[in-house]
Order: sequence, then structure tokens, then C-alpha cells
Amino acid sequence: MFTLKRISASGVPAALQKAERYRLLNDSSAAESICRDIVEVDPDNQQALIVLLLSITDQFPDELGDALRRARDVLPLLRDEYKRAYYAGIICERRAKVQRRQSTPGSGSMAYESFREAMEWYEKAESMRPGGNDEAILRWNTCARVLSSDDHLRPRPVEQYEPVLED
Repeated sequence: MFTLKRISASGVPAALQKAERYRLLNDSSAAESICRDIVEVDPDNQQALIVLLLSITDQFPDELGDALRRARDVLPLLRDEYKRAYYAGIICERRAKVQRRQSTPGSGSMAYESFREAMEWYEKAESMRPGGNDEAILRWNTCARVLSSDDHLRPRPVEQYEPVLED
């Protein structure tokens, strides 16, 4: 195993820019690694935590299970309640998009439920959003449009249980 090297505190701003650049270049694992280096030096760096969370969710198509856990682990580190709700919605929405692309039995219902969970988080974020910040509304509307336009995204059918009566 290797001992990781620490970056300098003065290198954090440049490292954060580099992490954002790697996300834009679709190299989310490099962006995640850089953000982890930043957080090692500056554990409360909120911007690095957000880029970390987004970098992890960028990896959902390749490794949904483990990446989902890692993204959820970042949420409690966000100090702002609005941001925790908003980014919880982002996690759910991105999970839903992956589930929507799957062609397994029940994936449409799972995606529907994930989109609805995202919408609930966005509504919570909307209720506490700063003035002039409509990002939660924009995300909620995106989810609503996806659900309205895709006939494969439906709630899980309710199974009727009928007890067997013995004579």
C-alpha cells in the first residue's frame, strides 16, 4: 500500500480549480481524488465537498452501489441545511437516471421512485432556499418533465393480497 502525500494548504484553491476542470473533462475519478486531497488538508472546505459529491455522482453509471454510498457519506459534512437537501435531491435524481437506462425488470418503477424521492428533497430545499435561488425548482421541474414524458416510469403496482380460505 502507498502512503498518500498531503497537498499544501496554499495549494487548495488551485487544486479545487483542477478538480472542477477534471469533472468537465469527464474524469470524475481524478476529480474525486483531488477533492479527497483537499478535504484531507481542509476538512470543512464546503466547495471541495460539493465538487467531491458531484464527482462521485458522475460515477453512478459505472458503479452505482458503492458510489451511492460514498456520495451519501458526504452529505452530512455539508453545513448548510438547504445544500444538504438540494444535494440529497441531486443524488436521488442521478440514481434515477441510471435506473432509467437499465433494462431490468422493475427498473422503471425503481427509477420512478428515485425521481419522486428527488422531487421531495427539492421541495424541502425550495422551502428554505435563499432569495433569488431557484435551482431546486429547476431540478424539480426537470424530474416532473421526465416522469410525464416516459411511459415506462410508473409507480410499482400495488399487489393485492387475498387470503386463502379453507373449508
